[in-house]
Amino acid sequence: MLDELLGRAELKERIDELEDERDAVAGRLEGESDRRKEAVRARQEAEAEVNRLEDRITELEDRVERLSGDDSALEFRGTEELRGGRLREVLRRLESVSTGAEGALTAVVADEQSVPSSVETAFGDRASLVRRAAPCVALTDDAGLVSVALSPPRLPDSFDAWTDGFSLEAEWFAPSSETVVALVRADLFALGHYDDGTLVYQTGFESDVKSAHSKGGFSQRRFERIRDGQIDDHLDECHEVLDDSLDADSDLVVLGERTVLGEFRKRASLTATVDASGEPEAALEEASREFWTTRLYRI
Repeated sequence: MLDELLGRAELKERIDELEDERDAVAGRLEGESDRRKEAVRARQEAEAEVNRLEDRITELEDRVERLSGDDSALEFRGTEELRGGRLREVLRRLESVSTGAEGALTAVVADEQSVPSSVETAFGDRASLVRRAAPCVALTDDAGLVSVALSPPRLPDSFDAWTDGFSLEAEWFAPSSETVVALVRADLFALGHYDDGTLVYQTGFESDVKSAHSKGGFSQRRFERIRDGQIDDHLDECHEVLDDSLDADSDLVVLGERTVLGEFRKRASLTATVDASGEPEAALEEASREFWTTRLYRI
C-alpha cells in the first residue's frame, strides 16, 4: 500500500521490465559475440585461402586466354620448382653454355606486355609462352638447343642482350651473406640471416593480439580499435628489433601477411606475401623455403 501511495510500485514494475529487456539484450550480445569470434577466426583462415585462390584465378585466366587465342595449342614442355641443390645444378648447366659472339640471348621480361622484340624473334611462335611465364628471365641460343624461362625470387631490371653465354646473377636466385630475412604477421615476428646459404635463426616472438571478440559486451567497433592498437604495438616492436639487428650492409627481405607488409617497404629491399604459419622459427624456415624458390619453364 505504501509503495502504491508513493508511486514506487509502478517504478518497480518498470525496473522489472527494464531488467527483463536488459537480460534479453545481453543474451543477443552474447550470441553476436560468439558469431563475431567465429567470423574473426574465419577471416584469418581466409587470408591464406585468398592467396591460393588468386593464384588459381591467374592460372584459369591464362588457360582461357590460351583457349581463345591463336596459341591455344602451345604448352610448356614442362615446369619445375627449383631450390637448394637442384637449383644450383640447373644454374651451373645454364652458365656452362658457351656460344660464339652474340649466340646466347638473356632477356628479363617484367610482364606480358613487356616482351622485347629480341624474344619475339628468337622464340618465334613460342614467344607467347614467354609472355605466359612472365615475370621471368628468358634464355635461348641461336641453335635452339636451350629454350627456357626462369621466374626467380628477385627479378632484375628489364634488359635483353645477345652475348657468348647466358647472363645470370646468383643474387637473383639465392640469398647472399648480407641477406637478412624477417617474417612479419599481425601477431608474430621472426628474424634470421644466411650463412653460406643456410638460414640461421636469430630471434622471434609472438604478441598478444586479440583474434576473437571477447564476451565483455563492448561493441565490435571498440574491439577492432583495441585489436588495431595491439597490432600497431606489435609492429613497433618489430621495427625496434630490426633497428637493433641491422647494419648498413644488411640486405633486408621482409616476408609475411599482405596486410602488414606495407609497414616495411621503405626499409626492405624486397617484400613478398607468404602463407607461413606456426612457431616463429619454424614459420621463418617455411617462409624462406617458399620465397627462395625459382620456377623453371621449359619452352
